[in-house]
This record gives sequence, structure tokens and C-alpha cells, in this order.
Amino acid sequence: MDCFQLIREKDMEYLKFVLPGAWAVFSTRQGGTSRPPFDTLNLAFHVGDEQESVAANREAFAAAVGFSLDRVVCANQVHGTNIQVVTQEDCGRGAFRLEDAVPETDALITADKGVILAGFFADCVPIYISDPVKGAVALVHAGWKGTVKEIAGKTVGRMSGEFSCSPADCYALIGPSIGPCCYTVGKEVAAKFEFGPEGFDKAVKKQEDKWILDLWAANRNVLLSSGLLPERIQLSGVCTRCGGKFFSYRGDGGCTGRMAAFIKPL
Repeated sequence: MDCFQLIREKDMEYLKFVLPGAWAVFSTRQGGTSRPPFDTLNLAFHVGDEQESVAANREAFAAAVGFSLDRVVCANQVHGTNIQVVTQEDCGRGAFRLEDAVPETDALITADKGVILAGFFADCVPIYISDPVKGAVALVHAGWKGTVKEIAGKTVGRMSGEFSCSPADCYALIGPSIGPCCYTVGKEVAAKFEFGPEGFDKAVKKQEDKWILDLWAANRNVLLSSGLLPERIQLSGVCTRCGGKFFSYRGDGGCTGRMAAFIKPL
């Protein structure tokens, strides 16, 4: 069984995931109003796009999918390991303007059914985590820096501490991001995996004068090390650099829009 459906609403497309205990979606770049190089459904304020276009895109996406931006909480992502617990009191932060987003945070967690967590991606790895027993969810932003720092595992640990979640009860989904088919890195980055946390060396392979990096495998290893069961970790298998359906920081030369990931507990 596939872990997602591709949903089409008029000109807009998005992925809806199957994740026990959670509602989770991921946008594509299709169906918005932003002009190149942010064409068309850019959902991030911080990339240089016109603010009015981003606001209109967010409203249109929320209307198409069927949720209210008033319930969304966004963070200012910095490739760190800060993890923030959010509640109903945080609803709306970062949803309508960048200035009031949760500062310097790369993972959000909540057990409040009135909260929708959001993150923004263009090759980095979105990791959705759900504990249907405790009713808690998390959304993790993991580029190579966050992956090396094991932010996904730290997030599972924080869920355990805050909500008494058992890792064995949790489910995780590794969402659309740059795949091993397209992600090459230099020696310095490769070394952080070759000599990094246990098992990371299997995520990097030498190919002539460059290295192939598999962030999917590395993050799966992190989740397994944190106590998740292998059968409860799903992989979307969708590469954001392939096919043109997604924004890709690597593929678009560094100037591009961002997709958005959303999750809320059921």
C-alpha cells in the first residue's frame, strides 16, 4: 500500500499521507500565483518572493486542502536542533508573516488537536512523526546538518519527555526530499557521515571524485536508533529534484520557492 495519494484540486496538487494518528500533507509547486523563479505555489516568506504572492498562495492552498491558517504554527528553520513544544496559544505564529514565527527551530511537537504544525522544504527532509496512543505529533526539518546532529532522534526523545510517548508506539514518515539518485556532496560533508554516528557510513558511497549521500537511509537509521520499529517507518521515495513537480534548491541553483509540510494530531 502506498503511503500517500496525489490529490488534484483544479490547478493545485498536493500529497496526502497515510499516517496513523495524524493528518499529514505536503504541497507541490503547482497551482499558485508566484512568478519565476518561485513559480508557482511558493509557500515560504523567507526566500525573496513577493509577500503578497506568498500570502495568497497560503490562503489558496489552505482553502483547497480544507484547513484554516489560523490554526497553523510555523518556525524559522536554521538547520539546528532546537525543538519547540507548541499549543493552541501559538496558533497563527508565522502563518501570516515571517516576523512572529517560532525563532530558530527545526522541529515542532504538539499534543493539541487544535494545532497544525508547518515546515518548509526544497530538498531537505521532512519527517512526520505520530504517536496515536498519546495523541502527539511532530514535524522535523532535517537537511544534512540536522541529520548528522540526529534531530529526528532528539525529537522522539523530546516527545517521550513531554508527552510520555513510547518510541515503539510511534510512526514516522520520511517525506519528499532530494534522493540518493540526485544528491552528491564533497569530501568534507561525506566525512561527517563516514565518521559520524553509528550506521551513517552506510548512507554515503564514493563515486569517482564525489560522494552519493542518502539522507533517507541516514534518517531511517536515526529513527531506528531512537527506538522506532522498522515496520513503522515509511519512506515516500519521492525525490524533489526529479520530475519538476517540486522546488529543488539543488536543481534550481539555490534561488527557488519552498513546499510546505503540514501535520496535526487526530
